[in-house]
Amino acid sequence: MVSTDSSPAPSIGTASPVPDEIATFALADLARDRGWRRPVLVERELLILTTRGHGDAELDFHLLPCRPGTLLRVRAGQVLRCPGPQFDGTVVGWDSEALRGFDVDPDAPAAWRQLAGEDEDAVITEVSQLAVDCQRHADSPAGRALLRHQLAVLLLRLTLPDADHAPPRPEVETFHRFRREVEHVYQLTRRVEDYAAALGCSVRTLTRACLAVTGNSAKQVIDERVALQAARLLAATDQPIAQIGRHLGFSEPTNFGRFFTREVGTSPGSFRAAREQPPTGRVVRPRPPAEGAGVNGGRFRVGGTGEPANGGHGTRTGSPTGPTGGTGRA
Repeated sequence: MVSTDSSPAPSIGTASPVPDEIATFALADLARDRGWRRPVLVERELLILTTRGHGDAELDFHLLPCRPGTLLRVRAGQVLRCPGPQFDGTVVGWDSEALRGFDVDPDAPAAWRQLAGEDEDAVITEVSQLAVDCQRHADSPAGRALLRHQLAVLLLRLTLPDADHAPPRPEVETFHRFRREVEHVYQLTRRVEDYAAALGCSVRTLTRACLAVTGNSAKQVIDERVALQAARLLAATDQPIAQIGRHLGFSEPTNFGRFFTREVGTSPGSFRAAREQPPTGRVVRPRPPAEGAGVNGGRFRVGGTGEPANGGHGTRTGSPTGPTGGTGRA
């Protein structure tokens, strides 16, 4: 995460100089401002299990309905806002190194999932036990090993519904490789030719893969990723607008302003001015986006009226049952 301004955004892992590799805590502990007037720029990987109440979580500017049994997968670098004390939840946070050596894909779980039945019971049990063990055993080598195994089991359980899917088509594989490359260098280049060269394919092949998976061209995928990062920094930090533009590769503030307005539908200044206002967009009922969709699942507009940000993984719906308790420490 880039944080070069003097007033960094609220983020998790700031309660102590050296945060635990794996930690559990209450949802309310994520934001310094209990009213969530501003989004939080998340610095660690998170799972959030809603335990009580009803409300909407705003994830990368998309509103997602939450009630007991709702599970959110929030990735480092995304922005999260849960305005108002509408619902509570238990948060599991971890550093990427916590899963080193485990055969588990931490990006596989969907961004939004409504647990139900035996799946909900199993996840509640594992999250609750993780919270207890974080309080009791985090300070010993054996305890930290136990927590890493528990986290791996939890993530593996959340991937089981998709474990039997057929192998992805060649276009999907190409698209995923492209998305990974975009994540690494979107701040440095927005030229499709540069990405095609890095991946060893033609511009036509890359564009065909993006159109097949998302319906958008490769250039649109790149521009949407840059616009999303700009929106994150505008909403959740106090970095000057010109500085954000330079960080994203724009030599002139006017060029950045025109780019952002074209992609998002409003100027950077107007977008930032609205950051402390209550979300006005409709609640998005999650549904599977195009296979392999990008970080933000498509274009977004102020108010979050697009598809949810789920990193390209489908969602599953169901009816919630009872709440769960158990929170640990940040």
